[in-house]
Amino acid sequence: MIVKDGVPMQGVVHFSERTLQHFKRVQALLDRLDPQGEPEALIAPGSARPRDAVIVFTASFNPPTTAHLAMLQEARRYARQHEPMHLYAAISKHTVDKESVERPLLLDRIVLLQKLLRRRVPETGILLFSHGLYVDQAEAVQHSFPEVKRIFFLMGFDKIVQILDPRYYQDRDAALRDLFQRAELLVAPRGNDGEKELEDLIQQPQNRQFRRYIHPLPLNRAYRDISSTQVRQRANGYQHEVPQEVQRFMRMTRAYEPPLKRADGCEIDYYAERIKRLDALLHGSLASRG
Repeated sequence: MIVKDGVPMQGVVHFSERTLQHFKRVQALLDRLDPQGEPEALIAPGSARPRDAVIVFTASFNPPTTAHLAMLQEARRYARQHEPMHLYAAISKHTVDKESVERPLLLDRIVLLQKLLRRRVPETGILLFSHGLYVDQAEAVQHSFPEVKRIFFLMGFDKIVQILDPRYYQDRDAALRDLFQRAELLVAPRGNDGEKELEDLIQQPQNRQFRRYIHPLPLNRAYRDISSTQVRQRANGYQHEVPQEVQRFMRMTRAYEPPLKRADGCEIDYYAERIKRLDALLHGSLASRG
């Protein structure tokens, strides 16, 4: 592809043979995961097999932000201060309607995350989950990796509020007991909600029984308001909130950008061209795979 000032100038997308083979390995794992079947966890290529205690940070990473990296770095510090723990970022497979494909592809997000973690948070592995609920992911880890003895899920304050909210359950306490029999939670601040607000939340009478399973994790205030959603909505205005590797991916693929208009009035969607090219090379319908 010809690139000028960081913007692709034509729609022909090229992949090296090494890159293509890596895409094929990752896609083969995604094809194995069935969101309608039993919960399953797989290891992304190059990641160590989980054992002992693990910290799992499940997110969409769409795109990965400096806040994601900061949370993983804090989790790594937490792991070094406690029992031997192994750190994993995780992405769950989800069914995407063919008429509204989420961009970028799950495949692209996983490969980008691998590159980023190797450089920024070494020794962090990647897990791929078939299901999205924490209790299902904990079950998947226990089933797939019996060497794991203790599971921590890393999350922001907004997630713990959802987890404890009775509106999401028919029987909240039963569901939470099931979760906390399998896993514990590491909670990082979001916005103005920090350790004090977390303590207030878990000291509420209905939550107190689960207090020992919920642990605060510090996070620098500079990262507390950074959001992948904001980056997607204003891709040109949030480059300072994504790492350099992600900035390059965004420029090269235009995955978060509208089609470019040519002088003759025609539009070119470079990321759509990327999807077509990968689809042809991998011999599958990537657009329907998320």
